[in-house]
Amino acid sequence: MKKRTLGFWEIWNMSFGFLGIQMGFALQNANVSRIFQTLGAEIEDIPILWVAAPLTGLIVQPIIGYFSDRTWHPKLGRRRPYFLIGAILAS
Repeated sequence: MKKRTLGFWEIWNMSFGFLGIQMGFALQNANVSRIFQTLGAEIEDIPILWVAAPLTGLIVQPIIGYFSDRTWHPKLGRRRPYFLIGAILAS
């Protein structure tokens, strides 16, 4: 089965949509330090808070990936149990 190739305008439209999403993320991230301070963080603690999420991902993602590769649920399959648990924990 041959893959369908995307035309210039399809790629352009997707890129333009992602540009808007990235601008929204940039505006949100521009205010995160101020939000941390509003929530009571000291100015000396802000770099630790900025590094906490990437370090957590660096540690947690390979562990979850390891277990996910070795999991098989008869109804949910390989990855869906982790999506379900992650959605519940995130909400």
